[in-house]
Amino acid sequence: MPQSTHDRAAELHNLAAHAHAAAATAHGKGDHLTAHELSNQAHEHSMNAHKLAEELCTKAANSSKAKGGMPELRAGLNPSHQ
Repeated sequence: MPQSTHDRAAELHNLAAHAHAAAATAHGKGDHLTAHELSNQAHEHSMNAHKLAEELCTKAANSSKAKGGMPELRAGLNPSHQ
């Protein structure tokens, strides 16, 4: 089954967080070259996740325009809105 865009964005955010943690560990051990490389990886993952999030936002906006309004983003999150 293909991975959803939401799942891929979440995975990229997790990969970025892991790369940041690994970079901090490498930096703490004095391995600044590895830390720099891992920081670059983290930045790349973060930028890719951001790009996917923007695509999702654009799709949601276009979908809501076609339906004549904004989707209820809070539906199911707050019982007082139901």
